[in-house]
Amino acid sequence: MKAHLLYPDQDVDFAADLPPGSADLIQDLELETVLAAMAGGDKFLYETSAKVILASVTDVATIRYRQDVLSDCIAQPDVIRQMYGLAVAALQEKRQIWGFLSAQYPASILSSAVSQLEVLIVRLRDLRQLADDHAGKFQSEGVLSLLHTLQRELDDDYFDTLAGHLRKLRFRNGELISAQLDRDNSGISYVLRDGSAKRGWKERVRIEPRSVYSFTIPPRDEAGGQALQDLVSRGVNLVANAAAQAADHVSSFFTMLQAELAFYVSCLNLHDQLTARDQPLTFPVPVGWDSPEFTCTDLRDASLALHAEHVVGNDVSAAGRALVIITGANSGGKSTFLRSVGLAQLMTQSGMFVTAGALRASVCRQIFTHFIREEDTAMISGRLDEELSRMSAIADRIGPRCLILFNESFAATNELEGSEIGRQVVRALLEADIRVFFVTHQFDFADSFRRRLPGGTLFLRAPRHHDGTRTFKLIVAEPLPTSYGQDIYHRIGGWLGEEPAAAPGPPLKN
Repeated sequence: MKAHLLYPDQDVDFAADLPPGSADLIQDLELETVLAAMAGGDKFLYETSAKVILASVTDVATIRYRQDVLSDCIAQPDVIRQMYGLAVAALQEKRQIWGFLSAQYPASILSSAVSQLEVLIVRLRDLRQLADDHAGKFQSEGVLSLLHTLQRELDDDYFDTLAGHLRKLRFRNGELISAQLDRDNSGISYVLRDGSAKRGWKERVRIEPRSVYSFTIPPRDEAGGQALQDLVSRGVNLVANAAAQAADHVSSFFTMLQAELAFYVSCLNLHDQLTARDQPLTFPVPVGWDSPEFTCTDLRDASLALHAEHVVGNDVSAAGRALVIITGANSGGKSTFLRSVGLAQLMTQSGMFVTAGALRASVCRQIFTHFIREEDTAMISGRLDEELSRMSAIADRIGPRCLILFNESFAATNELEGSEIGRQVVRALLEADIRVFFVTHQFDFADSFRRRLPGGTLFLRAPRHHDGTRTFKLIVAEPLPTSYGQDIYHRIGGWLGEEPAAAPGPPLKN
């Protein structure tokens, strides 16, 4: 049996490492906040969610498949959590049994496998009962396929047959093994027999004497006991292997079921927290890369929405635009919007909901970020060298149909030099069929694309009122030749001729 809740026709390799660059994505997009909310303090939920989200599914049909499953989970959260609890309990009980049994001999392997199957069969019965009780409440292909498989393959006859086999494998009356003698009188052709079979009435009434050859090993005869153990091992070896494989098969089913359900349980945890904060949630519409698109209404930063009281959403239509440049005032919401784009793209390509009123986004092969870093006093080289080094590492991995987010990149030098570096990097990326979102204060950089690539570039600006206050809502507008440096001057306690009319309040985290 297969769970197949994340893919319709394949398993997920949860043992695989996180993709290269995952640490940068987690740091730059503040994904840690989202993962912590999904996990709720559970390490397994955290690790599983991170692997699924950072894997970035590129197939639109698979994304929709997961969305349907998650929609079912949101509609029936108690059933999904109960199913997850059964998988967790089955594996915990199995591990406890395995810890007290030795695998040195086939007889020990058989005994261990039988003990595991006896525990797992109880949880299989519970799963089948859950399927019987709740199959009619689900609509998605993934959940219905799983529940119908449980009902079809785990019927009453299956459980009765399995229970009977397990009783026989306990060998309450000892093992019955047949063998033959080879030419040198060594034993060959060892076969484990069914010693529990009842004899017919003719067998029971036979009174003629029969020859019986037997021997008894004295209690302290260690060599004899070892020889007998070797004979038993040769007899039960094939059965032990078969039972162990059966136990591993059932155990692997519960392992995969737990891992795949862990992702959906984590999504339920996140859904509960965002709903409690009255955040808009929707399932995005994924589209192919051939038609580059990122269109949203009321898109919010999911990480910010988990701890801020008031979060402003943005409405953006970047259909057909391979380059989006965001300019404007400091602390105006530019970086927050960039994070919201990255998180929404990751959540979309993992089959999750997003914090928006609506979203339609092209599916990319991989997501990259290049955000400005805080000054590191321990750095041997300068900040620009560090930025170029990170860009070089990205260039080694990035390729066509990827998305990259820049936040104040190449600003560690003068504007002329930084703008030229940014232009060359962005042009090369666009020529390689890579989509770019770029937050910048460099007017020369932004204005050069306004003049040379007006049709393929969307310009967004973070506005600022005359009194210095911000709306935190981006507008479609061309870049301005100012970065509002006066605001920074007043914030650090200075003034230019006179104090500002109204000091700006504490901004949302940018």
